Amino acid sequence: MLKRLFDVVASFFGLLLLSPVIAVVAWHVRRKLGTPVLFRQVRPGLHGKPFEMIKFRTMKDACDAHGCPLPDSERMTAFGSFLRSSSLDELPGLWNVLKGEMSLVGPRPLLMEYLPLYSAEQYRRHEARPGVTGWAQVNGRNALSWEDKFKLDVWYVDNRSMWLDLKIVFLTLKKVVIREGISADGEATMSKFTGGQ
Repeated sequence: MLKRLFDVVASFFGLLLLSPVIAVVAWHVRRKLGTPVLFRQVRPGLHGKPFEMIKFRTMKDACDAHGCPLPDSERMTAFGSFLRSSSLDELPGLWNVLKGEMSLVGPRPLLMEYLPLYSAEQYRRHEARPGVTGWAQVNGRNALSWEDKFKLDVWYVDNRSMWLDLKIVFLTLKKVVIREGISADGEATMSKFTGGQ
């Protein structure tokens, strides 16, 4: 209950206080990347229940001759990289937190297609609400291997507390300032999880 109260208060005042920043970022996204301004995607939430996550878009809509989207590295722009490295693209996610679909702190919501690929232990990451930030984010972010990321997610599920959440929020702010672990080696973001980790 304390965690949910913290999420509601923090996300409400975060949206209120950061509304000028959100408006400016939205204007720049529309000008540099076009519409839609928001990236919407169904992701697994608590116990794997689907919800629609929102973020600011960071990539161009660029496709090959067959109409398939180009690799992330070719669709990512300098502006999009800045949004990700500064975590400004995550600001709309405060709305997901306010609605109760996400928490400020928890395992990051990944793709629905990964659900059948998890081992029983890896699936335990869904025992907590997904977070805007999490233990894996402050311990390497996308520079981690999938195996290490899932181990950190499950460790968080087993050790979560209000004090740990506050520590993660503080470390997240520090990571944003120094911009560590934004992408995996040789990738614009993170390579796809294919199971068997």
